[in-house]
Amino acid sequence: MDSPYRLHYAPDNASLVIRLALEEMDLPYETALVDRTLSAQDSVAYRALNPNGLIPVLETSQGPLFETAAILLWLADAHGHMAPAAGSPDRAAFLKWLFFASNTLHADLRILFYPEKYVAAAQAETLRAGIRPRLRQHLRLLDALAQEAPDWFSAQQPSALTIYIACMMRWMALYPTQADRSWFQLADTPYLQKILQQLEMRPATRAAIAAEGLGVTPFTSPTYANPPEGSAT
Repeated sequence: MDSPYRLHYAPDNASLVIRLALEEMDLPYETALVDRTLSAQDSVAYRALNPNGLIPVLETSQGPLFETAAILLWLADAHGHMAPAAGSPDRAAFLKWLFFASNTLHADLRILFYPEKYVAAAQAETLRAGIRPRLRQHLRLLDALAQEAPDWFSAQQPSALTIYIACMMRWMALYPTQADRSWFQLADTPYLQKILQQLEMRPATRAAIAAEGLGVTPFTSPTYANPPEGSAT
C-alpha cells in the first residue's frame, strides 16, 4: 500500500461518506473496488478485513477499520479535523448526534432498504410503511439542529456528521429503487436542504462526483451512480 490509507468501496455505498471525509481532509489514499455484482463483499479476502461483509473498510497503519461512524471518528481524531477535539465544549453534542446518525438513522434506513433481512417477504412493505414515519421524525430533528447552526453541523467547515447526513439523504431520494419514495421531500427540511446545496459546491464533493459518477447535484437532485459497479480510482 503506497498511500497511508486504502478505501474498499462500492459506488454510492457507505464508503462514499469515507471518501468525502478523506477528500475534505486532503489526505492521500488508494481505493479498491468491492464489486457487488460479483458478491466480492462475501469473498474470503474481504471477510478477512471485515467479517461482517459490509462496505466500507479503510485499511490503515493500525489495521483495517470498519463501521462508518468508527472510521469517521478515528480519522477526525487522528488528523484533528471534521470533529470537535476531545475536551472541547462542543464534543459531547457532536458525539451524541454522530451516533444518532449511525445507530438510529442509518439503522432505520437499513430496515427501509432491506426489510427482507428482518421479516418475511410478504411483510416487507408493511415494515417499510411503519419505518417511514420514524425517518421523517429523524429528519425533523436534524433540520431543527441545522437551524441552530452549530459550527460542527454546517457546510462551511463540514464535519463528519455533515457529510454522513448528506449521503443518507441522497440515498433516501434514490432507494429502494422499486418502492414508493414519495415520503421523502427535500423541501420539507429547508435548513438541511441549504446545507446540501452548499456541500455540492465543495471540491471534495466534486472529486467524489468524478470518482463515482454521481451526477452534478448528488445531494439535492441525485441520480444513480454511473457505472453502478464503479472502478478503482
